[in-house]
Amino acid sequence: MSTYYFVPSRNVFGEGSVAETGHLMKSLGGTKAMIVTDEFLASNPMTTRIQAILKEAGVDSAVFGKAEPNPKDTNVVEGETFYHENRCDCILSLGGGSSHDCAKGIGLVASNGGKIADYEGVDKAHEALPPLVAVNTTAGTASEITRFCIITDTARKVKMCIVDWRVTPAIAINDPELMVGMPSSLTAATGMDALTHAVEAYVSTDANPLTDAAAIKAIDKIVHYLPQAVANGDYMKARSEMAYAQYLAGVAFNNASLGYVHAMAHQLGGYYNLPHGVCNAILLPYVQEFNLIGNLERFAVIAKAMDLNVDGMSPFEAGEACVYGLKTFGRYLGIPQNLRSLGVDPADFEVMAENAMKDACAATNPRKATKDQIIAIFQKAYDGD
Repeated sequence: MSTYYFVPSRNVFGEGSVAETGHLMKSLGGTKAMIVTDEFLASNPMTTRIQAILKEAGVDSAVFGKAEPNPKDTNVVEGETFYHENRCDCILSLGGGSSHDCAKGIGLVASNGGKIADYEGVDKAHEALPPLVAVNTTAGTASEITRFCIITDTARKVKMCIVDWRVTPAIAINDPELMVGMPSSLTAATGMDALTHAVEAYVSTDANPLTDAAAIKAIDKIVHYLPQAVANGDYMKARSEMAYAQYLAGVAFNNASLGYVHAMAHQLGGYYNLPHGVCNAILLPYVQEFNLIGNLERFAVIAKAMDLNVDGMSPFEAGEACVYGLKTFGRYLGIPQNLRSLGVDPADFEVMAENAMKDACAATNPRKATKDQIIAIFQKAYDGD
């Protein structure tokens, strides 16, 4: 059985690296870029700076500032129209996962036609996207480097999971200077998203030596540097290390995929438009508690990467310590501790469980669940401690 390994062809890191955006886009043949970002960043000096960098390299641009949190199919429709009306020939996504995913969705439909729902699932596209450069401003989703694109189907209230190697950006830029402005709550939520990526990839049924190395290193860095970034957003060392950590976690899950945490979090986002990182953080310990018997020895390794003292413990005891560590780490960072506090209605658990089992991320979870077991996990996460 063959193993594929997906990453962007070029990746740029470091303070001030955003200055290279213009000549990099030019190297892809772009002459007019559609900048896909959110409403806040569209009117932020950061976007003006990006436009100036592009212009200096001879690349014109037009700003589409309508990428919503948990981007919707309607955003993609409006964005595709904008792309063609402004005669763009390349795309630059600026922001976090929502901007990157929206840009991927727009590029998919712009080059392949049809509706974004046509591409739900794995490798449904048949044409390459327009040249795509992803400029990252958060340290969590790793959407700037992945083949994943998550778009909400507004009619079904479901987050569509699109997995296609063609949506992987051609170039990813991670400049920690662009991440300094993140508030502490967003820093915590996006960081917990990265931790979830690393943990789910490490216990995935598709894990391999390459993804294992990336996942464990990501966990180590997140545990050490995320609290520092939350405590002091101006601390550039922590911001830089978290940029690398979330990238490593992205490398891991981009190739090993994920599990029930994401499959279930996608439903919460689709139904309630809740922050993805917060949903992941709440669900993470409860799903991994369920998963323990599916890959017990690996949880002991995760515990060690988290600096938990599991010496002399049995694999099961170390696994339980890992689950407790995941729960307390989120609490330590100020993450909400249950779904009840987010306004989730238990009456929706049954349909969300059914949809979670169909989500592409569920396929590589280390323990297979019934619908009733998924409902029970939702209920535990609802009740909290």
